[in-house]
Amino acid sequence: MTQQVPSTEPELTGVRNFRDLGGLPTVDGRRVRHGVLFRSGHLAHATEQDAAFLDALGLHTVFDFRNAADMKLEGPDVELTGVRNINLPLTDPADGAEFWKMVRDGDLEQLRGLLSDGKAANRMIASYRTIIRERTAEHSRVLHAMAEDSVPALMHCAAGKDRAGLSIAVTLIALGVERDAIVVDYLESNAKHRRYKVHRNGSSADTYSPEVMELLSPLFDARVEYLAAALETVEETWGGVDAYLEQGLGVTPQVRERLRERLLD
Repeated sequence: MTQQVPSTEPELTGVRNFRDLGGLPTVDGRRVRHGVLFRSGHLAHATEQDAAFLDALGLHTVFDFRNAADMKLEGPDVELTGVRNINLPLTDPADGAEFWKMVRDGDLEQLRGLLSDGKAANRMIASYRTIIRERTAEHSRVLHAMAEDSVPALMHCAAGKDRAGLSIAVTLIALGVERDAIVVDYLESNAKHRRYKVHRNGSSADTYSPEVMELLSPLFDARVEYLAAALETVEETWGGVDAYLEQGLGVTPQVRERLRERLLD
């Protein structure tokens, strides 16, 4: 039985970008149930108080979309009582390893060459498209697991913005949530208290200069064009949401209905 969740957003100390998806409207007039679907950044730095709050949610499953490189950088999630942890990396640790090293260590000239003139945003758009096209097995597993028994569920990656954001969007699409509501929730990751803290190595004046932060911002923003590119990829590759779910993810109408029974009021 799902426990009651506080209606106000908690002030978590070591977990960023946490929220309950409850209340989002569907196209047929229903709403996502409170206390069954959550999203956040990683749980590796959760304090004892954070962990106590998360324990009280009665979570069944935590879906962690980080890869091995993320785990090495941040550490494993804290252990929560009676929770099943499923790690489903949505990006390859080797893919972009040099790129992210440059983001952390590169000087201003290197970052200009890497990120200026729309290159950073274009990289994000390409990444979103790739995840939708190539990570169908992972998204299929998430939806089937929740249709069977894996709720209440929390989905996270490192920042809780891109990989978790896409996985939440796919789930909300399967539930029939209004497209505008999906976009609004996705953009919530831009709130100051939610944003991932950018970590750079070095002590020079350029390490966190305004120009450097401006160059990096496309990597750490949630932007409408990123999510739009993912949704366009669904249309371009499968011809529509129904075909994407059924042919791409193997999610039949029967599975979708079980999902809706578990996650909607």
